[in-house]
Amino acid sequence: MTRHQLTPFAPGQAFAPLQRLGEGDGILLLTQDVLDRVVKPPAGIVVVGAAPCSHAMIRLLDLGVPVLTADRMTADALPLGQPVWMDGERGLLIGPGDTQPVAPMPEPPRGPVMTADGERVLLHCTVASAAGAALARARGAEAIGLVRTEYLLPEADVPPQRRDYEVAFAALLDAAHPLPVTLRFLDVAVDKRPGWLGARPAQGGPLGMQGARLFGHGPAADVFHAQLGALAHLADRHAPGLLLPYLTSPEEFVHWRDEVRHALPRPLSVGAMVETPALAMMTDTLTGLADSVSLGLNDLMQCLFAADRDQPELAGYLDPHAPGLYRFLSRVAELAEGQVGRVQLCGLLPQLPGTLPALLGLGFRVFSVNPYLVPFMARRVSRIRFAQARDVARQVCAAPDAATVRALLADAAPSEPLPA
Repeated sequence: MTRHQLTPFAPGQAFAPLQRLGEGDGILLLTQDVLDRVVKPPAGIVVVGAAPCSHAMIRLLDLGVPVLTADRMTADALPLGQPVWMDGERGLLIGPGDTQPVAPMPEPPRGPVMTADGERVLLHCTVASAAGAALARARGAEAIGLVRTEYLLPEADVPPQRRDYEVAFAALLDAAHPLPVTLRFLDVAVDKRPGWLGARPAQGGPLGMQGARLFGHGPAADVFHAQLGALAHLADRHAPGLLLPYLTSPEEFVHWRDEVRHALPRPLSVGAMVETPALAMMTDTLTGLADSVSLGLNDLMQCLFAADRDQPELAGYLDPHAPGLYRFLSRVAELAEGQVGRVQLCGLLPQLPGTLPALLGLGFRVFSVNPYLVPFMARRVSRIRFAQARDVARQVCAAPDAATVRALLADAAPSEPLPA
């Protein structure tokens, strides 16, 4: 058997034939541009030439299967049509060969998630549907940390109305009960722009009109107020937290926070989604203004590295091992001071193997991930010692280059025996 080292994306194991899309339900080898054609979960997926932080790759997590990524040269050497064993946690694909044991998914946590030395960690879920909320509850999440309300749209490409959101919000909140739920207001970006929004030159690109920047303009403003109207209608039954997306300054947050408060019959928690470096550097001010703070790491990395996260050609710039990224997050943690333990981290970074000790060592304790990942994340947390995590974070921030960070995080990750 030949061992191929690929890049981990989603954990889990599988043993099945390596196939092209349309050839069966084995382990699929495909490119990112056809991901939307995968309509039911295969045994596993290998994506060639992926942009890991892209919206398309993040939605892939909803399939609940192990996922690896590979460059074209590596993919060309894989044994297509042959049975292979894959491990999404370690980035391994082994084969061709005989049947190998497939480890079952870890059991969902049934109580508080703790490090090996007793530090509390909160695992929340990011979802886009009532089904996702129900799955989060079943997988042991402590809260729904972020609901992507931009996916709660009518099937027809028409602007959603208040009644649409009344039905969608109620279904999701009921499915999540008794978990706390935080709804993020409409967050339209360049790759998830509905037809009814139209197109203007100023809207193009990752640094254009998106998130809260659209709330005062055209159809997006109507949809924002439809969401507010639905929340007001449901106020007697539900009290979700709220998040304002893609903000740049504390003043911008205060403006939209006050708009929200004015529209609702009773107070709800209103938080800020920190996705720009400008707002991240104001975390000390923001924690005094917002009821909650969430770092949207995918967009934050996109801005920090000046690279569109949806373009595979730029994927190498959004390096999760860049020491500058951890130095930046260290500064954010310092600005949060005593509040860092309640700052929620969303996005790809916490799910990648080896990164969790560094993030815990920086002081972060709350992570919102796809429901599929919760049991795996809980297992990782249980194997980490906080004293070691602090040391890892210190070394990562002092590292001179990404290769050093990669080696440090690999050394910090617990090892398990491989198939013979």
